[in-house]
Amino acid sequence: MTVPTITLNNGLRMPQLGFGVWQVPDDAVTDAVLEALAVGYRSIDTAASYGNETGVGKALRRSGLERDEVYVSTKVANPDHGYDRTLRAFDASSERLGTDVVDLYLVHWPLPGNDRYVSTWKAMERLYAEGRARSIGVCNFQRPHLERVLAEGGIAPMVNQIELHPLLGQAELRAFHAEHNIVTEAWSPLGSGRLLEHPLIVEIAREHERTTAQILLRWHIQLGNMVIPKSVTPVRIRSNFEVFDFELSGEEMGRIGALDEGRRFGPDPDDLEE
Repeated sequence: MTVPTITLNNGLRMPQLGFGVWQVPDDAVTDAVLEALAVGYRSIDTAASYGNETGVGKALRRSGLERDEVYVSTKVANPDHGYDRTLRAFDASSERLGTDVVDLYLVHWPLPGNDRYVSTWKAMERLYAEGRARSIGVCNFQRPHLERVLAEGGIAPMVNQIELHPLLGQAELRAFHAEHNIVTEAWSPLGSGRLLEHPLIVEIAREHERTTAQILLRWHIQLGNMVIPKSVTPVRIRSNFEVFDFELSGEEMGRIGALDEGRRFGPDPDDLEE
């Protein structure tokens, strides 16, 4: 099964469905990533703060795949904001991953109270100009953060990875992304698991003879989001990948979208300071 790709604003193409490894310990992540790659995933999303870049790197080397066959994303951790610290953080992540080039390097949180995300972004631009990061982007940036980066930086972010699920539809932010050719990538696409037993999702899953996770992931795919579900269970890793052989109707998409109540399960980006 071939995963559709989305073209970033620098012309590079990135798989729409990736494999996330948040909260997967380093001693377990290698086997999980190897399983995902065996299933067919070709995009792996990690972060310095996850503490598992080393294990991800081991999986890349053991997979038998060429380095350019796998799209690897990682993120600069919150304590490493600032121009020089971001450059050093990239070096450390690159060493742990065992690769000279990262496909997508992201600012993990804006931390507006610290007011260093613009200088952090300028370091990202340097890494991009040097070819060490093939693409650069941000995570959890609200519209004011994006507007400032667009005004003071030289390059528009290629991706904004945000908390996004039917209870937090982020329609206004997604519209801003579209206006500026920034790809929306969803973390916590299943609502931190809280949507897996929602009566509406259960009903639609029953009608399609699918799992509730597959229904939620398909909703993201049809919205045009990139999405990075996480699991360490082989059967779920495979099941989450099998979302390209059915479609939700327009009516079903609307009913799921109507669940939006602006509910976050993760931190508010405007409030997180460290």
